[in-house]
Amino acid sequence: MTRNATVRLPLTSATLLAVVLAVACSTVSCGPSRRASGGAAADAAVNARATFPPGDGGRLIAYGRDIVTKTPALMAAYVRVGMSCDACHLDAGRKAHGGSLLGVYAKFPQWNDRSHRFIALQDRLAECFLYSMNGRPPAYNSREMIALVAYIAFLSRGAKVGRGFPDQDLIAVKSTSPPNAAKGRSLYQTRCSSCHAPDGAGQGTFPPLWGPKSFNDGAGMHRLGTMAAFVRYNMPYGAPPNTLSAQEAYDVSAFVLSHARPAFVATRAIRFPAEPAKDF
Repeated sequence: MTRNATVRLPLTSATLLAVVLAVACSTVSCGPSRRASGGAAADAAVNARATFPPGDGGRLIAYGRDIVTKTPALMAAYVRVGMSCDACHLDAGRKAHGGSLLGVYAKFPQWNDRSHRFIALQDRLAECFLYSMNGRPPAYNSREMIALVAYIAFLSRGAKVGRGFPDQDLIAVKSTSPPNAAKGRSLYQTRCSSCHAPDGAGQGTFPPLWGPKSFNDGAGMHRLGTMAAFVRYNMPYGAPPNTLSAQEAYDVSAFVLSHARPAFVATRAIRFPAEPAKDF
């Protein structure tokens, strides 16, 4: 698989949408399921390591992947954090129970409790830019947004509409006692600070967990249960799943979330550049 972050392709919005539609047509299963859950799991595993197709379509998908892994470099005008999308969507969104994007395309449109309406995948990606990236979303018909959709569609080939792939979501965990941020401080110092820095500011490829360059207080990861589920299965980085107990995952998450971070400004106006009708 060739990594290619080239963005200067002579593609119009209509052509970009045609590429996404071509990927989507090979993406989801709309009829009765022809495969057992084991087959769907195999499809997810194949998609996670598949080579992108040649040509403009493959380059668009690769650009979407690169946005996920190099977000500040490629999306500087849209993000204000010191992390890429793959801080929460591990291995470019290809790790089960680690913010997996495998099969996600097939789950949209879906009801969204936060906005009290059915939303498209682009709406969900816009939320990521507003909350987790503490920034602003690219226009829905921009090359960046369409590339992200194309990449997620590529990862969702064979997924059943409305369901996606099985065994990809975060695994919910329950604490045996109320979360203890003081115990979490000790855990953070011994298990987390070598990567995320003692002050939580992050270093190298490891993201900041609090402070001005971290996700804002409207992000999904700001929910204690969400962070604990992510930490339990995926942290410390490189360790086997469930290295920490459920209680330890809650304690260290409570410590992380006890710190200051940017506030989400719900009244901020989001506007996209107007385009002539001929571009649609």
